[in-house]
Amino acid sequence: MADASIAPVEHHHRDLHGGAARAAVFGIQDGLLTNVGLILGVAGADPGRTFVRLAGLAGLIAGAVSMAAGEFNSMQVQRELMERELDLERHALARFPHVETVELTQIYQAKGLEADQARALAETMMSDPDRALEAHAFEELGISPGALGSPFAAASSSFVSFSLGALVPLLPWFAIGHGGAIAASLVFATIAAVVVGFAIARYTTRRVGRTVLRQVAFTLIPAAIAFSIGRAVGVTV
Repeated sequence: MADASIAPVEHHHRDLHGGAARAAVFGIQDGLLTNVGLILGVAGADPGRTFVRLAGLAGLIAGAVSMAAGEFNSMQVQRELMERELDLERHALARFPHVETVELTQIYQAKGLEADQARALAETMMSDPDRALEAHAFEELGISPGALGSPFAAASSSFVSFSLGALVPLLPWFAIGHGGAIAASLVFATIAAVVVGFAIARYTTRRVGRTVLRQVAFTLIPAAIAFSIGRAVGVTV
């Protein structure tokens, strides 16, 4: 029975360690979506290739830095909030061990353990300070002291992934003329959207076809709108 009650803690560790992966997924999607819209929006106004390339590079750098800073700040605030809750729990464990033992016993009973088993498991957990904190943090707060997430890892992952996503529609503008670069950007962006959609479907166990189609639509429809607006503004100006 004890093993069954401890198993969810290990599962929770796997979820919390996914902070960098989550940042990477959102980063590459945002990089692709943002820059393909920016590049094609500017290209729609029909400026020179150098101007489009400059706009794409500016979008890549500004977006990657912004995403990394936002991800770092978000993760840092979340971590600080968790650390505060853990400090409160440590204080309670040190000052009121009996009360905390009773509380943990009641939690295990609510999960289906008999009173004697729940009490024995709670006392086992409370016998070691680190284990006691781990148990109370997970059962009461849904967090683990050793897996709060790294702001630096999340920020780095977000920066790199956004840059990679933003680079995809920009690459043709370094080697192909204006008309060909527009078509190549769309092709590259579509391929990247398919790959990202497939990866997300595998990661989340969602239906592959629906997820891929959603990613392609979210990539191409905004790009078409941006291109149309750029073309209209360019013609007007």
